[in-house]
Amino acid sequence: MAVFTIFFQMLALLLMIGAGYLMAKKKMVDEHTNGQISRMIINVFNPLLFLSSAFESVGTISMSTMLQIGLVAAGMFVFFIAAGMLLTPFFDKDQDQRKIFQMMFVFSNLGFIGIPVINSILGAEYVVYVTGFLVVYNIVFYTYGLSVMNGRFSAALLRTMVNPGSICCVIAVAVFCMGVQVPEFINTAVMYLGNAASPLALVLVGYTLERSEFKKIFGEMRLYLFSAVKLLILPLLMLPLLRMVTDDPAVLSVSMIMFGMPIGNMPLILGNERGIDGSTCSAAIILSTVLCVFTVPVLVTVV
Repeated sequence: MAVFTIFFQMLALLLMIGAGYLMAKKKMVDEHTNGQISRMIINVFNPLLFLSSAFESVGTISMSTMLQIGLVAAGMFVFFIAAGMLLTPFFDKDQDQRKIFQMMFVFSNLGFIGIPVINSILGAEYVVYVTGFLVVYNIVFYTYGLSVMNGRFSAALLRTMVNPGSICCVIAVAVFCMGVQVPEFINTAVMYLGNAASPLALVLVGYTLERSEFKKIFGEMRLYLFSAVKLLILPLLMLPLLRMVTDDPAVLSVSMIMFGMPIGNMPLILGNERGIDGSTCSAAIILSTVLCVFTVPVLVTVV
């Protein structure tokens, strides 16, 4: 029965994506609105959701568990980087597109989609686990990610790691580690603002879906193959390694959900900045996001 429970939770998220699609159809969401809401999610709502989760988790999760999460996150990125280097040549021959595919293997949508999925399936108190993944994500993105796209690494790129999301990640970790108890009125305000992140993020996925060509998204078999590798095969290959690190059911469940998250927007954004055709990447983002509604229940049930 667990698989059906998780499936219907994911189906609820898909309905929110559908609501965004209809809003875009009715011109209630346009390009300007999309940009404004995206900035609010990235710079306000998601960071506050980290803090809210940390406030709620004080005294409930051990320090050793958070260290396990950090270790698992680092291992996940090492595994995805190796898989990307090995498998990317099979998906495209163009050098620029290979860079994009390599990025798509590594950088999943851990925050934008991962947070609502964890929140819906496991509960808000488990969102703090995502903080460990996002801290490692920032480090890997601003080192490995940008060096792949630029062909070289520059220490100056590290300055861009200082942003509201990373700052709130650090504050959330500090609050958790020091066991800080915040006043209830602050906790309530932060919680309500943070809760806005999940539905708004899914509405924007629906907006992107409405603006995309359905044939490009759902008509390329190589993208289905890529999604199967990214969303199912690689996470299942990592499961035995994960069990060697921990037997904590919460860590196992959160980690497998993080392993199976769809492609994030950063490969597309970096490609656009460098003049690389982003149509294939955009289609892969949408397809993998829709397919994860079906693959995440499988991963959690296997755990």
